[in-house]
Amino acid sequence: MKDQPAQTKAPALVKGPEYDVIILGAGLAGSILGAIMARHGARTLIVDAGSHPRFAVGESMIPYTLLALRSIAERYDVPEIATLSSYDSCNKEISTSFGWKKHFGFMRHQEDTEPDPRESNQFSTPGIFNKTGHLYRQDTDTYLFNAAVRYGCDQRLGMRVKEVEIEDKGIAVISTNDEVFRGRFLVDASGFRSPLAEKLELREKPSRFKHHSRSLFTHMIDVPITDDVLRHAKRDRPPKRWWEGTMHHLFDRGWFWVIPFNNNPHSTNPLVSVGLTMDPRKYPKDTALSPEEEFHAFAARFPAVERQFTGARAVRPWVSTDRLQYSSKASVGDRWCLMSHAAGFLDPLFSRGLSNTAEVINALAHRLMAALKDDVFTRERFEYVEQLEQGLLDYNDELVNSAFISFDHYQLWNAVFRVWAMGSNMGAFRILRALNQFRRTGSDASFHAMEQATNTGLWWPDHDEYRKLFDTTVAECEAVEKGVTTPERASDTIFAMLESADYFPPAMGFQRRDLPFINPTPKMVGAVARWAFTKAPPDTRDLMLGTVKDIARAGVRVKRAI
Repeated sequence: MKDQPAQTKAPALVKGPEYDVIILGAGLAGSILGAIMARHGARTLIVDAGSHPRFAVGESMIPYTLLALRSIAERYDVPEIATLSSYDSCNKEISTSFGWKKHFGFMRHQEDTEPDPRESNQFSTPGIFNKTGHLYRQDTDTYLFNAAVRYGCDQRLGMRVKEVEIEDKGIAVISTNDEVFRGRFLVDASGFRSPLAEKLELREKPSRFKHHSRSLFTHMIDVPITDDVLRHAKRDRPPKRWWEGTMHHLFDRGWFWVIPFNNNPHSTNPLVSVGLTMDPRKYPKDTALSPEEEFHAFAARFPAVERQFTGARAVRPWVSTDRLQYSSKASVGDRWCLMSHAAGFLDPLFSRGLSNTAEVINALAHRLMAALKDDVFTRERFEYVEQLEQGLLDYNDELVNSAFISFDHYQLWNAVFRVWAMGSNMGAFRILRALNQFRRTGSDASFHAMEQATNTGLWWPDHDEYRKLFDTTVAECEAVEKGVTTPERASDTIFAMLESADYFPPAMGFQRRDLPFINPTPKMVGAVARWAFTKAPPDTRDLMLGTVKDIARAGVRVKRAI
């Protein structure tokens, strides 16, 4: 167990607390938690130096995140949270500013060369349970912040925090204008510049993470459609248009993202989220160039990428970061919690930021409500939250680091892609099973049971064989980086494990290295259900059979072979 950081005694807490919970940060994380707390009667204050609406990235949704948000919404009876779990709901309840996300798209590029269509991957997100979308964050964040206020949260936007104080009997937040707000528990959801992390000296210097990346990003207009800039024959095109999903242009130790909000007939938003993320050890920042100049100079190395941004114009200032990765030696203590991006951050690859936030909120909220009831706020009560947060970050570090190593070798990337997609897919089944049990029984025992997994933070945390596959993937990629093995041998080792895995449905195609585009059709889903009934190992069968009713509701005919 990590040591408890020293906490400074201060005279700020003379009066009794005005609030049960004070939350630093009015973004998605702080607003969701604030809505839950206020909905259940807690006196809650949200504090933020900024205001709404405001720019934010973290726009690409995945089925795992949608199911996690839906679980939180139903478990804590805050239906506004579930709005984010469906493109249709966002379009109806929030605004017409959202993009479709029908797939994850990946294409490998080499400098001064047209991309080889055979070095692409696409994983179409099944529309059976969810219609995923690209979130226009200024609208979603404003929507959820307003929901928190409607449920009873007090708010102080435009307030800068000068100091936070923590004592045995309460906490205090002090503004730069010397206003003092007292509470019983402090949640810091403010992000990298966390006042609490600074106060308690929680940041690890340097960060423990293996992965290194920096980023350039903005929102643009007039971005050409991805499919139109590729010089690929019709036979080489994937099942879904590249423009209809989240596009990742991969290159050695980096990637571009293209997240369109204007890729469907319902959207009135002309913007496209655009970014570049790369390893600063290989690509150090060029201080002679502006962020915009550096971005376009880098895009010019890759012919198809350059065409993707020809004529495109930024509509807001570019953001240029230093190393993105940061970590904390602790994330909970007596009367406080660093939540999600205040605790650490890795990389936008694989869209883990929002899913991590949802998981942490789900783990924290019920513990915090119990602590408010009992008036006991010890570190021990919140230990699992820290275990989860640190596990989510550490496993993601190994995954993203492995992916960056693999980017320059397609078959190695092809293997890493499948290991990630398999785990994410089965993790989504795991959440859905718990949610279905909750709906049937009205008891949240199924959510508590999910916390008993042995590999906390891994997307499929209670499956030892998947953990072995994951660990082997990481070890093989790191061996490639060290020159101990070749990319070809490493990919063969990983694919051998994939091909022999009896715990994943063959019909999905993840074990086939010759199948670059994975597009779950109704026929495929039916084959998966039959496999689950007849051939799946007991633990996988138990995990997947809870979805059969959902498949039936979606109109997919499943011939039950039992």
